[in-house]
Amino acid sequence: MKLKIGVMGSADQAGTTTIGETARALGQAIAARDLVLLSGATTGVIHLVGKAARDAGGFHIGISPAENQRDHVERFQLPTDACDAIVYTGFGLKGRNVVLVRSCDVVVFIAGSIGSLNEFTIAYDEGKIIGCVAGTGGVADEIKRIAETFPKKTKARIVYDDDPAKLIDRCLAELPGAEQ
Repeated sequence: MKLKIGVMGSADQAGTTTIGETARALGQAIAARDLVLLSGATTGVIHLVGKAARDAGGFHIGISPAENQRDHVERFQLPTDACDAIVYTGFGLKGRNVVLVRSCDVVVFIAGSIGSLNEFTIAYDEGKIIGCVAGTGGVADEIKRIAETFPKKTKARIVYDDDPAKLIDRCLAELPGAEQ
C-alpha cells in the first residue's frame, strides 16, 4: 500500500514568488516518491502543492469539509481542479481536519495560520511524524516554539528542513521500518 502524506498550510494565496516555488517543489517531491498526497482540498499554497503533485504524475486526494461537490464549491468556495478524488466528510472545517490528519502517515506543514495550528495539535496528539518546511512562515515556522512552550508526552516526531525534497526524505526515514 502506498504511503499517504498530508500537506497542511495556508489556504491564502501564495504571498511571494518564493513560497509559490517552494509549494510547487513540495508537490513535485511528493509525486517523485510515488506518495499519495492528502490535503484539505483547499485554495492558496495547498492548491499549488496539489496542482504541482498532479502535474508531476502524483495522486491527490482532497478531504473536504463539505457534504457534497455542490456544497464544496458553493458554500465553502473551494476548488476541485487540483484533486484526483475528493472525500466529502460533511464535518465542517474542524471535523475535516481530524479525518485528514488521522488518514496520513506523515503530516507536512508549509506556512499556515490558525486552521493549520488546529491540524498541528491533532497531528501532535496523534503521535504523527510531522515535517515543517522551514522558512515559509506561519505555523510551519512556529511549531518548534509551540512544542517547546507547551510540552506534552507524545510519540510525535518533528522534522525541519527548508528544502522540500530533503524534508520528505527525512520524514520518510522516521517511519517505522525505515532503514536508518
